[in-house]
Amino acid sequence: MPPDSALDLLNRVFGYPAFRGEQAAIVDTVAAGGDALVLMPTGGGKSLCFQIPALLREGCAVVVSPLIALMQDQVAALKELGIAAEFLNSSLDNAAAMRVEREFVSGQLKLLYVAPERLLTPRFQSLLEQAHVALFAIDEAHCVSQWGHDFRPEYLGLSALHERFPNVPRIALTATADTATRAEILTRLDLGAARVFVASFDRPNIRYRISEKSEPRRQLLDFLGEHKGEAGIVYCSTRKKVEETAEALKQAGLTALPYHGGMDNDTRRRHQEKFLREDSVVMVATLAFGMGIDKPDVRFVAHLDLPKSVEGYYQETGRAGRDGEPAEAWMAWGLQDVVTQRRFIDEGDAEDAHKRVGHAKLDALVGLCEAASCRRVALLSYFGEASQSCGNCDVCLNPPTLWDGTEAAQKLLSAVYRTGQRFGAGHVIDVLLGKTTEKTDKFGHGQLSVFGIGATQTDKVWRTVLRQLVVRGLLEVDHTAYGALKLTAAARPVLKGEETVMLRAIEVRPARSKKSRFAPSSGEGVHNDEDPLFLSLRAWRRETANEKGVPAYVILHDATLREIAARRPATLAELGEISGLGTKKLEAYGEAVLAVVEEG
Repeated sequence: MPPDSALDLLNRVFGYPAFRGEQAAIVDTVAAGGDALVLMPTGGGKSLCFQIPALLREGCAVVVSPLIALMQDQVAALKELGIAAEFLNSSLDNAAAMRVEREFVSGQLKLLYVAPERLLTPRFQSLLEQAHVALFAIDEAHCVSQWGHDFRPEYLGLSALHERFPNVPRIALTATADTATRAEILTRLDLGAARVFVASFDRPNIRYRISEKSEPRRQLLDFLGEHKGEAGIVYCSTRKKVEETAEALKQAGLTALPYHGGMDNDTRRRHQEKFLREDSVVMVATLAFGMGIDKPDVRFVAHLDLPKSVEGYYQETGRAGRDGEPAEAWMAWGLQDVVTQRRFIDEGDAEDAHKRVGHAKLDALVGLCEAASCRRVALLSYFGEASQSCGNCDVCLNPPTLWDGTEAAQKLLSAVYRTGQRFGAGHVIDVLLGKTTEKTDKFGHGQLSVFGIGATQTDKVWRTVLRQLVVRGLLEVDHTAYGALKLTAAARPVLKGEETVMLRAIEVRPARSKKSRFAPSSGEGVHNDEDPLFLSLRAWRRETANEKGVPAYVILHDATLREIAARRPATLAELGEISGLGTKKLEAYGEAVLAVVEEG
């Protein structure tokens, strides 16, 4: 009997009709014994790029994964497909760990997931010497980069794999890496001879929306009101804010759970399991709830605070819509976010070179927030990818109004200069508005020529102008002087009238209906999640998943259930034509699914 081909395995085991993008070339490279670095967006099918070569090659693939949750979910999904897979991590007791080790060494496994810390121990290195290793897959490879957003020092030791096992192919995978990070991954993992595959970073199913903070709690509740009954993640910058936000969402009637590094392990585990296994749960989290979240039907990701970089933003928003269905990424940001992030960079103990990189990454993210043209174009250009306006972000759908803010900028810069570059935003704006306060009296600022020259505008307008001037580098905030505003060299040509300053106007964006929000730019139809048959299939899946003790999506994805509901197959043969149903799942669930369809 001839050996399986990669396409045979994709069809029969995983239930997909064809490879996407570069998947086929990556699989061929690794299956043939070559090394590869794969940059592919979240939801783009990275796992198949090492799972199929693992099935094609003799021996067991060792998958280096940074988080327990990711290992457990992927192993559960592989077992559902009939693939011999296990993980080794701290969640196993000694007897279970010993069993997995024996199965690994004796050749009973096709994939074994381990954390980098365990892989580098003498004990596991000894197991590697005894086993037949098919390949090494290094997931979340950006963790090796000290320039990246998720640096994990234990990843640095993974270069030893090539030294000890030079004939075993390696595949490093990540969803986010700019040019500098890619170069560091290749160097630190000793992948100089590897083929580099860079898929498009575009996630066309995600709609990006970025708003200026006004009342962030109310803004968040308005946004979540558009996503009733859907699962999502809300990111906050501090543990305290996570707790407060989760409680406020509970009071508003949502099923919301907090998650951060200050909680005990058992509570974090229970909250994560509830999020993964149930529908309509909103997880409010710090970045501790990050890599390894394999839930495909996350319909939204919201940020109540500014992330540290474009890579971080892309990685976090990428946890929405992994199933390819419409999803949304919303963020509220403000000047204080920028000031806080810059202070963290400046006051950190990193070397000057790292601080410069940190500032550059923050500036790039702020540029994305301030974009007056398509956000997707700005986002993709950061990763070196050219694109056209998407028609599916807030800027494309509601283009911002620009106005000539040169005179306003000159007034504000002059007020900063005339008051001695010693005061923060509040006092400078009071001077512009002509407000008599204790401070203006104390320092004699009511007698200045700039006092009241901005009285025709509102406090909100001046704060918007101020934020944009700080973002553009015409003003800087001195953290060592209680937030005093200071002019930069870039302010001089504006004050002298040599440069024009175009600013974004304050806009009130109308709320959009759920239907218009989810209308894909490709012109495809909008799915109907109120279809009674789809809801019945979800109920059957939830019950089945609970019986097996696995997340619902491990049984079948929402996209597969939608296709079943739309096509209403009457036979196993017809059901087998639906994407996501391989041979093993068809055998396990086919009759039960057909029974639900018949009843529906």
